[in-house]
Order: sequence, then structure tokens, then C-alpha cells
Amino acid sequence: MTPEMVADAVRTIRPKILYPYHFGKTDTSQLVRLLDNVQDVEVRIRKMQ
Repeated sequence: MTPEMVADAVRTIRPKILYPYHFGKTDTSQLVRLLDNVQDVEVRIRKMQ
């Protein structure tokens, strides 16, 4: 899913905590920006090693 698609899904499902995982060159900071105005959803980004 693209960050835009994830943001749309989050707005629909409304999870309390979102742990996005990704492969490749996905920019999770873009997802954080897209969800910045969504209340009651905490986005937690884990450092990938």
C-alpha cells in the first residue's frame, strides 16, 4: 500500500495504535504527515534494522 492508501484505511478503520511496517523505500514520515490531523490514532514507527 502507498502511504496515501494507508492513511485512507486508517481514517476508515480508526485503530488506536498504528504500527506501519514496510519493505523497500517507503517513507514512513510521509505517512506520519498524512495522519497528523487524525485524532485518537497513535502512529508508532519502529526502527528497522
